[in-house]
Amino acid sequence: MERDSNPLFVFFASQLKRLRETKGWSQEALGKRIGYSGEMVSKVETGKNRPSPEFAAAADTAFPEMGGLFADLMKEAEKSHSVYPAWFQSWVDAEKRATVLRGWEPLLIPGLLQTPEYARALFNAWRAVDNVGDTETNVALRLARQDIFDRPAPPSFSVVIDESVLHRCIGSSKVMYEQLLHLVELSERPRITVQILPANVGAHVGLVGAFATASFLDIPGMIYLETPDEGKIIRDPARVERMLVTYDTLRADALGARASRDLIRKVAEETWTA
Repeated sequence: MERDSNPLFVFFASQLKRLRETKGWSQEALGKRIGYSGEMVSKVETGKNRPSPEFAAAADTAFPEMGGLFADLMKEAEKSHSVYPAWFQSWVDAEKRATVLRGWEPLLIPGLLQTPEYARALFNAWRAVDNVGDTETNVALRLARQDIFDRPAPPSFSVVIDESVLHRCIGSSKVMYEQLLHLVELSERPRITVQILPANVGAHVGLVGAFATASFLDIPGMIYLETPDEGKIIRDPARVERMLVTYDTLRADALGARASRDLIRKVAEETWTA
């Protein structure tokens, strides 16, 4: 059976597995604690079965430190089939199908590479002008998108990040330290490349704003452009090609992958440790 595509149910499954393994419990052991079979726990964790509200409530009793996480996820997931804004849903779908993802980010750590704490700080700040959606739900949705890196054939993902992003405090020093170490860890995966564009480059083609591109085996590529209000999807082949040239130009000016990791570690240790 195909895994449930609702990102909140995907996140539910991944968090259930993570918390169970953190406790050192087998699926059978967790099942006994919450009144379900080990087979049912397995089906929920693999996405073969959607959890019921009763299962979610029972799971919360096994992990009281999470403050009712599973019941909250269940309620939000049941509200709508599409839990993302309409203008963003097509990009989320593209991330799932893409063979190659590329991006440029001059302001923030890309969403696919964010820690929960970093994402939470951003969503809390944004609520001052956009009070739509619960922060924890938005964090869960963002983390659910990262599930693409754990599929059997993950996409090739490469991103260029402006050096200033490493120095911009989002949340706290602790949040930034853990985020930068997470960035280093992810960059060591064979299909993830992170490059830093040094501050001393000066004027460059990426100063107009962030963007991401998605390439596919069977259909034309796409661009996702950030705007202050809503993102914009572009499918025009000529514009996609021009944006790929822009990305290549930024990548050529950036540090190599190894030097970028060294810089990220250095900033983490020298800037974000007290």
